[in-house]
Amino acid sequence: MDNAGGPVPSIAEQVAQVPTDPGCYLWKDASGQVIYVGKAKNLRARMRQYVTLQDDRQKIPLMMQLVASFDYIVVDNEHEALVLERNLIGQYHPYFNVDYKDDKSYPYIAITKGDVFPAIKYTREKHRPDTRYFGPYTDSRAARATIDTLRKVCPICSASCTEWKRVRRLLEKSPQDADLIGLICAQKGRPCFDYHVGRGPGVCAGMIDADSYAKNVRRVERFLSGQRRDLIADLKEEMSAAAVELDFERAGRVKRRLEVIDGLDDRQQVVFPTSVDIDVIGFYREETIAGACVFVVREGRTQRTCEFILDKGFDVSEEELIEGFVKRYYDETADIPAEVDVACELEDGEMIGEWLTSKRGRVCRLHRPQRGEKHHLLETAQRNARHALLRYMMRTGYADDRTNQALLQLESALALPAPPLRIECFDISTIHGRFTVASMVVFTNGRADKSQYRRFKIRAELDEANDFVSMQEVLGRRYAPERMADERFGSRPDLLVVDGGKPQLTAALTQLEELGLDIPVCGLAKADEEVFVPWDETPVVLPTGSASLYLIKQVRDEAHRFAITFHRELRDKAMTVSILDEVEGIGPRRKKDIMKHFGSMKRLREASVEEIAAVKGVSEDVARALYDTLRA
Repeated sequence: MDNAGGPVPSIAEQVAQVPTDPGCYLWKDASGQVIYVGKAKNLRARMRQYVTLQDDRQKIPLMMQLVASFDYIVVDNEHEALVLERNLIGQYHPYFNVDYKDDKSYPYIAITKGDVFPAIKYTREKHRPDTRYFGPYTDSRAARATIDTLRKVCPICSASCTEWKRVRRLLEKSPQDADLIGLICAQKGRPCFDYHVGRGPGVCAGMIDADSYAKNVRRVERFLSGQRRDLIADLKEEMSAAAVELDFERAGRVKRRLEVIDGLDDRQQVVFPTSVDIDVIGFYREETIAGACVFVVREGRTQRTCEFILDKGFDVSEEELIEGFVKRYYDETADIPAEVDVACELEDGEMIGEWLTSKRGRVCRLHRPQRGEKHHLLETAQRNARHALLRYMMRTGYADDRTNQALLQLESALALPAPPLRIECFDISTIHGRFTVASMVVFTNGRADKSQYRRFKIRAELDEANDFVSMQEVLGRRYAPERMADERFGSRPDLLVVDGGKPQLTAALTQLEELGLDIPVCGLAKADEEVFVPWDETPVVLPTGSASLYLIKQVRDEAHRFAITFHRELRDKAMTVSILDEVEGIGPRRKKDIMKHFGSMKRLREASVEEIAAVKGVSEDVARALYDTLRA
């Protein structure tokens, strides 16, 4: 709105007019598309944090650059805001909210509660109000196997059965005949195949009345909810009653059903000595994608695991990732336990617990286990989440796609003539000018090429750390004409990355100019992950979470790791030599024998006098002197 021809108010001015009530806010881009949905106890205060960039999440500056307008919805309390937020995210699927990567529909086991004779089915349908859903199951075979097992334990009609559908049509056509449907089916119906093999109760042939059938349905629901002990107790009581009545055929059928349940328990891992109902959720994150694994534990046993791929990774905080998943997962399932275990405390954990409690009808709390069996199971869930993510990346070629994106993005952002198929990066490591070394790492086609790694001892005499002199030296040696002609050093790089900002970049450019080389160069500063380029005073800011930023950070971090490793090797070697040289009676030969015997300085420091004296050629007096020197 332009306020009667006047200037359009800024986003900050519009936010200042937002009420202080609880509710949900929807940030929109220039095209009007919703890019983020959030909830707040105080709408104005929360939205002001975005506008003033007081929210310290990495994605906020990028997101607010895209925001052109917003909407908000006022509700009565935080609980209503949480429910509304989940509904709005499901409606708009905003880019900056945590969601499933592929947003596919997951399978559920459903009971058609709206029917006189409810049936069980495997489905991916949207939830209907007259149907109860159990799941989700991320393994469709496991869901179908569960239905198959259930029907052996508690005979119930299948929603795909032709005869059950016929009975359903009869009831829909003449609902007044509901009390007589058993008699009608007995006279005119015919038993289905499932009835003959013991998986159907015989509704189609009038073999069971509505009350007995309802009892079976309740058993199925308890079974799917994890309440197996009640079901086992019911079946044992039924078997005993049949035996007392000398109905041994029925007792035998019930016994076989109990054996099916026992077989299930034998295949399940006993997690806790007590009967607990919990969900344990583990996560594993890559830069822009994450895996989630839910261990569903009922009555102390892991009943099933569910695996999901999420469209956010390190580009959001751990708390935001977990909170977003918890809201999405429990919005779509009716199977809510007494406790949900996650790896960190959530800011809105208490409110989410209240929401889960209201959905469950009994208390449900969020918990962060830090020791014991629950913590061990959480670590196992995290390992499974990692494997789920790796399988997804391998199956979809995700890593290759990301690498191709990264190279194309770098070509565009750094104004390169072609995608940088060979990237070289240098880093310096030193302590006050001593043991100064440089590393060179190479990434070919976006992947680390370790056969091309090189390391350099800096020859310049330095009284203190001087990265500029060190960088110029290593670049001069690497790009000297004889090195450029040496096939062992590989081909000319498409991009040279130096660790640091404008000063380090200037040093690199100066050295390349002296060598007469025109190689594209950029510097990556650690503080704000800004990329400095020769042709602009303003650093290039690669988008947070982008494939290009992830790749260039990976290159820089690998160069740093490689330099630190070499620096420590030299320092430890020098320390080892100097310490052994201080001990009278230890010459080059004995020094070599001692290090060969112990293998490392760490093991030598931990050795006793007797263990040192056990080295061939080392007397007890020399061993004592070395031991005392090491302790000093």
